[in-house]
Amino acid sequence: MALGDKGPALALSEQAIAVNPIEKDAIVGPLPIEILARVAARMGEPDRAIAALQKLLSIPYAGALAAGMPLTPALLRLDPMFDPLRNDPRFQKLVASPAPKKP
Repeated sequence: MALGDKGPALALSEQAIAVNPIEKDAIVGPLPIEILARVAARMGEPDRAIAALQKLLSIPYAGALAAGMPLTPALLRLDPMFDPLRNDPRFQKLVASPAPKKP
């Protein structure tokens, strides 16, 4: 992604999801989805990014970048990696939603 290679960056993210799907590993499976959301947001793929974020906000998981810190609406509002999505009404709806309650 840092090199600007959109196709390979997205393909690698999706390959990581396929190798370790969330349905088979609830602990590690969400991490590649978060990476895909970040890559898609930075590479100008808002539909992919929003879909991944919607999935992540609907499940409990530990975050990919900081141990034990999943993405929440509050973190999405602050994380500069998601700046390209700020004007998207779907993203605005995600960041306005309350954080899911922990069981």
